[in-house]
Amino acid sequence: QVQLVESGGGSVQAGGSLTLSCAASEYIYSSYCMGWFRQAPGKEREGVAAIDSEDTTNYADSVKGRFTISRDTTKNTLYLQMNSLKPEDTAMYYCAGDFCPYEYGGSWNFDYWGQGTQVTVSS
Repeated sequence: QVQLVESGGGSVQAGGSLTLSCAASEYIYSSYCMGWFRQAPGKEREGVAAIDSEDTTNYADSVKGRFTISRDTTKNTLYLQMNSLKPEDTAMYYCAGDFCPYEYGGSWNFDYWGQGTQVTVSS
């Protein structure tokens, strides 16, 4: 079973940057789609960014131009570079993975999930 472990969360002031990392337990990236999700207290989980096996990326409108998803297959690691952070970006961030494709009926679907890393942005 694939295991995903996130790191890199923390507290930052508005306008700051953070880079999240997601380490996978095995080599999966050649055929996997990967994604980042977030969930704020009292809100539903939402997809933030995703990347497919051809490195095509997809972003939620709320983070376009500010967040960048990428991966390093030599390190089995997925990244989320977050710039110009806003207080509304405060949430628990989760890494997810599964065989491609990941979009079904307009929603993003993944079977494997990490435990999450907290991001807090203060104004």
